Amino acid sequence: MIKARVTVTLKNGVLDPQGKAIEHALDGLGFSGVGQVRQGKVFDIVLETSDRAEAEAELKAMAEKLLANMVIEDFTVEVL
Repeated sequence: MIKARVTVTLKNGVLDPQGKAIEHALDGLGFSGVGQVRQGKVFDIVLETSDRAEAEAELKAMAEKLLANMVIEDFTVEVL
């Protein structure tokens, strides 16, 4: 089995209203000095294979087809 993490984030230049709301909330809670917050999604996935290259290819396909909106989001794949 292979454990992996796919992290999906908004592309640079795409507005992030949720990140902006979090940034303001942090300031309101007394966490000063926060310059910018960008939010994203994390998927922890376990694949029933031992082939690392096959797992990376499959994870990339999952991200491109379902986990990320390729128009506005980027993703990274990390095999743990």
